[in-house]
Amino acid sequence: MIIKNDKRTINGWCLYDWANSVYSLVITTTIFPIYYSAVTRQAFGSEIVSFFGMHLSNTILYSYSISFSFLLIAVLSPLLSGIADYGGKKKLFMKAFTYLGSLSCMMLYFFTGQNIEFGILFAVLASIGFAGSIVFYNAYLPIIATPDQYDLVSARGFSLGYAGSVILMVISLVAISKPQLFGIVSEALATRLSFVLVGIWWFGFAQITFRRLPAEKKVEAPMATLLERGYREIRYVAGSLKNLRDLRLFLVAFFFYNMGVQTVIYLAALFGDSELHLPAQSLILTILIIQLVAIAGSYFFARLSSWKGNKISLIVMVLIWIMVCAYSFFMHTAFQFYVLGFVVGFVMGGIQSLSRATYSKLIPGQTSGYTSYFSFYDVVEKFSIVLGTFAYGLVEQMTGSMRNSTLALSIFFVIGLFYLLRGKIPGGHASATNQKIFADSDI
Repeated sequence: MIIKNDKRTINGWCLYDWANSVYSLVITTTIFPIYYSAVTRQAFGSEIVSFFGMHLSNTILYSYSISFSFLLIAVLSPLLSGIADYGGKKKLFMKAFTYLGSLSCMMLYFFTGQNIEFGILFAVLASIGFAGSIVFYNAYLPIIATPDQYDLVSARGFSLGYAGSVILMVISLVAISKPQLFGIVSEALATRLSFVLVGIWWFGFAQITFRRLPAEKKVEAPMATLLERGYREIRYVAGSLKNLRDLRLFLVAFFFYNMGVQTVIYLAALFGDSELHLPAQSLILTILIIQLVAIAGSYFFARLSSWKGNKISLIVMVLIWIMVCAYSFFMHTAFQFYVLGFVVGFVMGGIQSLSRATYSKLIPGQTSGYTSYFSFYDVVEKFSIVLGTFAYGLVEQMTGSMRNSTLALSIFFVIGLFYLLRGKIPGGHASATNQKIFADSDI
């Protein structure tokens, strides 16, 4: 029997954020995008690159590659989640995606600019590994903690992630700026070695999580049976949403505001590079500000939610995000970018951790299909990233400016706010209505 709120288990779960967030910061947000932009510009003589014979902007290609990776995992994760719930394979699948992602990060060492197809391939595989592992990681939250602890446990995970990623980021920056201290011959080599370090960090610390997460009840069955059960689980979750109005409204709201949040996270560095022409040091300093402030933001909005409720906290953060998009359109200086980074960091940590905790509260009580329900959450998240990054790249392609793309993101936040206002969100415990609906079901 799994004991909920066990300190050792919860700390082990939270440490996976510590393990994998270095990917989010170093590969997704800062060093790799800046490196990618520099080496492709040097290799091709301009921002226009050749990718399998197609000629397009390196920033647009990067946006579309992110869209593709999340589209792929969005298609695969519901089936894998259904299988994992029934077959007791959550940890197995989480390990598989973790190893794919960490090893792909290490392979980016061999990306030098000219081999852009190679670089995009392993950037996509690393993204798939990260996104895929998160599906199963998130699904453990309602298994190891009680509803009254969701907000704080979720915030603790994100906070550990921000702290760990900053530590590795600082190590990488010292190596890149002073390579001779480590016996490295150039900044470029030090940068590529930082990708290897990310993979090692992710792989290594994840082992603590894998040892501490509870054992699962395994079901011995042919793969065909597991596949059938997987589809059945997904169909059940889809059907249950018809009777779960508040869960349905929250997922719609989350879909739209997350389009904006994730697109800003993934493309902020490229915006600063392309539109503001900021040096790499300024871009990285801003991202560090975001990470450090995000730790405080996660706990602040978790406390605010315990005082005023999750709904008020989420509404406040979405309103701030709308102002962020408008402000970025008129931004021109490094100082303005720093100010924006501070504000983004404060609401970035809060909105991600509180969204995960809010969804946990809205899942029907006493269900064993947490992974299947969380796969819906993750599919919604992944499709929002797909459409958000694709729309961002498309608007840039049509207008020639990333500023217009950023301003367009405010529309997604406004729509998300509309649906947030329509739904009800429970406090510390899952709603009685949700629990009754599950009790009446036959699965």
